[in-house]
Amino acid sequence: MFRTFIVIFFLLLIASGSFAQKKSKIFVERTDVQRYTELIAKEQLIGNVIIRQENTRFYCDSAYLNDKENSFEAFGNVHIDVNDSVDVYGDRMLYEGDTRIAELFGNVKLIDNNTVLTTEHLVYNRNTKIAFYDVGGTIVNQENTLVSERGYYNTETKILYFRKDVVLTNPESETYSDTLIYNTITETAFFKGPTIMRGTESTIYMEDGWYDTKSDFSKLTRRPVISSADQTITADSIYYDNLKSYGRAFGHVEILDTTHQVLIRGKYAEMWDNVGQSFITDSTLAITYDEKDSMYIHSDTMWMFFDKTRNAKRMLAYYNVRIFRETLQGKCDSLAYTMNDSTIRLYDEPILWSGKNQLSADSISVVLSNNELDSLIMYNTAFIVSRDSTESYNQIRGKDMVGYFRNNELSKISVEGNAQTVYYIREDDGFLIGVNLSESSSMLIRLVDNDIKTINYMSQPKETMYPEADLPGEMRKLKGFTWKERLRPLTKDDIFITGQED
Repeated sequence: MFRTFIVIFFLLLIASGSFAQKKSKIFVERTDVQRYTELIAKEQLIGNVIIRQENTRFYCDSAYLNDKENSFEAFGNVHIDVNDSVDVYGDRMLYEGDTRIAELFGNVKLIDNNTVLTTEHLVYNRNTKIAFYDVGGTIVNQENTLVSERGYYNTETKILYFRKDVVLTNPESETYSDTLIYNTITETAFFKGPTIMRGTESTIYMEDGWYDTKSDFSKLTRRPVISSADQTITADSIYYDNLKSYGRAFGHVEILDTTHQVLIRGKYAEMWDNVGQSFITDSTLAITYDEKDSMYIHSDTMWMFFDKTRNAKRMLAYYNVRIFRETLQGKCDSLAYTMNDSTIRLYDEPILWSGKNQLSADSISVVLSNNELDSLIMYNTAFIVSRDSTESYNQIRGKDMVGYFRNNELSKISVEGNAQTVYYIREDDGFLIGVNLSESSSMLIRLVDNDIKTINYMSQPKETMYPEADLPGEMRKLKGFTWKERLRPLTKDDIFITGQED
C-alpha cells in the first residue's frame, strides 16, 4: 500500500521539483535501546526514540530502521515535528527518507495552528507539504468543521481540498458538497460541484461559488437556487451578505412565491431581508398562475415587500405597466398588488380591456379570489367604451363603477353618480335603430359574452333617441372619451411592446 501512495504522489513530487533535491540520510538522534536484528536486516530502536532527517524530527516509542533503504517503521505515540506550526501524530508510521513521504495509521492527527485534521490513515509528503487521506477525515478550523471521505491539505498554502460526501458545519449553516476547497487563512470555502447549504431560514443549492465563513458573505454562480418555506430565488449568479442581510442577483432572475402563486422574472435584483423588501428590474415580468388562467404583468421595475416571516405582503410595479390575461388586459404607469386582500390597484391613466370593452378611470382596483377575477372598482371619471362600427363607439360614463366577474368574464357593472350613455341600438341582424343618449344618477349594466345586453336605470333617466343622421357631431362622444386600442396587448408577449395611441 505504501508503494501505491508513492505512485499517487508521483506527479506532485515532479511538480515540486523534489527529484532535483539531494537525498539526505536518516539519523538516530536518541533511543534507549538500539540493536541490529539479522532476521529482518533492520535495526530495532526501543524507548524514547528520536529520528532526524535534516531539520525534521520524528518521535515514537519504538522503530525498525532500514539504514540501507533509508527508511523506518515507527510504533506508539508517533509524532512528526514538521515545523513551528505543523505537527503530525499517529499510532504507527512508515517513512521513506529518499522520497520524504510518511504514511501514518491509527488515531492520526495533524495540527497546524488553528487547524486540526483527524483520520485513521494519512499520507504526508514533506516535499509538497501536502497531507492526504482517503478513509474519511474531520478538520476543525475555528468555528468550522469539515468532514469528507477524501481530502488533501497543503500545510504551506493552508488550503484544503475535499472530495466525496463533504460536510461543512458552522453556527450559521450546514453545507453538503461533492467537491470543496477551503482556505484556512481566509476561512473561505469554494464549491465545485452539486452543493446544498442549509441555514436556519433557507436552503441554497449551487454548483459553483464561494462562501467566506468569517464575513458570512457568498458568491454563487451557475444558476444557484435559494429556497425558504414559501419562496424560491434563482439566477445566473447571486451575491449575498448574510451579516447585512443584503443580496444581489444577476441574469435570468426568478422569484417564486408558492403561497400566493406569483412568479417574478427579470435580469437584475436586489434584496434587503432585514427590512423585508426587494426589487427586480430589466425585462421584468410577474406571473400570477393557476390551473385555468395566468396573469402576466410587465413593468420597468417591481418591488416586493415581506413580513418578518418572509411572507409576501405587497408588490409594486413602476412605469410602463402592461397586463395580459386571456379574459382581461390592461395598461397603466404604476401598479400595487396587496396579498392580504388579493387586490391589484392600477394608477396613472389605467385602462383595462375585457372582451369588446375598454374600461378606464383615474384609478382601478381589481379583486382576485382564488386567483380568479372577482370584481373591479373604477374611481373618478369611469368609462366603458366599445366600438360599434369603424367610426362610432358605445360609451358609458360615471363618477365610479363597480364590475363583477363570472368565470373570469364581466357579467354586470354598477355605475354610480352622473351616469351617462351614448349607445347605438341595433336589431339582432345588425340594423341600426338609433342612437340613445341618456343621463341618470346610477344604472346597472348586464353583459353576456362581454356584450352589453341590458341597461337598467336606478332612478328616472333623462334620455333621447336620435336617428344616426340627426345626432350632432359634438354629442357622439362623451367628455373625456379616449380609444386606446393600439395599446392593448393581444398576447402575453405584447406586454413588452409599448404600443402607440390611436
